[in-house]
Amino acid sequence: FLEHNEAKYTERRERVYTCMRIPKELEKLMFFGIFLCLDAFLYVFTLLPLRVFLAMFRFITLPCYGLRDRRLLQPAQVCDILKGVILVICYFMMHYVDYSMMYHLIRGQSVIKLYIIYNMLEVADRLISSFGQDILDALYWTATEPKERKRAHIGVIPHFFMAVLYVFLHAILIMVQATTLNVAFNSHNKSLLTIMMSNNFVEIKGSVFKKFEKNNLFQMSNSDIKERFTNYVLLLIVCLRNMEQFSWNPDHLWVLFPDVCMVVASEIAVDIVKHAFITKFNDITADVYSEYRASLAFDLVSSRQKNAYTDYSDSVSRRMGFIPLPLAVLLIRVVTSSIKVQGVLAYVCVVLFYCGLISLKVLNSIVLLGKSCQYVKEAKMEEKLFNPVLTATPGKPAGKQQSTFKSTQGISTDENGSTSVTSQPVHQKENMPSLLVTSNSDQFLTTPDGEEKDISQDSSELKHRSAKKDLLEIDRFTICGNRID
Repeated sequence: FLEHNEAKYTERRERVYTCMRIPKELEKLMFFGIFLCLDAFLYVFTLLPLRVFLAMFRFITLPCYGLRDRRLLQPAQVCDILKGVILVICYFMMHYVDYSMMYHLIRGQSVIKLYIIYNMLEVADRLISSFGQDILDALYWTATEPKERKRAHIGVIPHFFMAVLYVFLHAILIMVQATTLNVAFNSHNKSLLTIMMSNNFVEIKGSVFKKFEKNNLFQMSNSDIKERFTNYVLLLIVCLRNMEQFSWNPDHLWVLFPDVCMVVASEIAVDIVKHAFITKFNDITADVYSEYRASLAFDLVSSRQKNAYTDYSDSVSRRMGFIPLPLAVLLIRVVTSSIKVQGVLAYVCVVLFYCGLISLKVLNSIVLLGKSCQYVKEAKMEEKLFNPVLTATPGKPAGKQQSTFKSTQGISTDENGSTSVTSQPVHQKENMPSLLVTSNSDQFLTTPDGEEKDISQDSSELKHRSAKKDLLEIDRFTICGNRID
């Protein structure tokens, strides 16, 4: 009887093997993604102050160079200054929020009410994150838009105040999350901490029994990476606040250690169970996580352009929906209130700590770039990095240079048969040289399924037709907003 159903039972056996491979493949993706988030997070503390200082130095010494350029500052320098000013303003605004009063206010609530509040905070964090990246990108583009364009915006100042308000509100939201977690750690019966960890298992019910395609699973994986990194920072904040209350007694750290391990272990277990059953119910192989990792690596390598508006880590952090500014504001606020710097030796230690952070940032970036090149080569995607931008000119056919791209639910298939997730399109300046390396998603998104574009037509007609197509497809493949087809 078993021999007559060989194909059926072989498939069942492969499903078992797939579930056994999921933890290893998923944790490889999570490990790589967490270090990508760490790279974007460390940039705010290390390279951003240096870049702001260099931009301000250029602005002050501008009369020495003369007004040969139409712009006072380069677009990248304008974005750096805006980030730095937003960070400083929100930091001083956070001083008017009393952490101790918020802690005692939350501690006085009942356990069930706190559980409901924590769920509401998680939903609000996802909603405000999706809108916050749009606010920041709108500010950067409004401040660096060419002046000869027709004005179609409300101005830089209103956009700036919207960005400051967003970062401030998001930082307060994360502070309430950290305070609720701190109350759960300090409760005597640990009932609140148990209920909050059980909330992760409720997440399995809401996602496992839904139909998932590869693109949707990629979005969920990115969201899980961002959520896990944020939880690590929240745990760091909780440990800092608790250690301050006990006068930095190292013995108290071992009291917190079992609770921290319990929270981290529950998060890992929930992610493994959730992804294992999603791949089982939707017939997705475990190799898809290596494709996701190769896609993030491709985004990192292809973003290493000479002319970049923001840091290299920004494009990858956008893909995962991770916005480091609010989290950085809260961490700076907690560290400055928990650690008192007094005396010359203390300031020397601060300088040495800052140099150590810069070294960690540089080392992390070097290792990530090397690993990304390795993953791109393993996925046979390196030839896509060096495809120049195709410029259509009348009377010159470009059929030999054009590649054919096919799409299936947001997954691109190369000529070797291996699949890879398409990267998010990047808006580039109109007068940028055509030799810059660009992602293949720009060409992929403007090419219909299974058809080849004839780009030897009139260039103006092609530009008019592809512009509308891009606007439609950008909204479909926006990962930061977690919008699913």
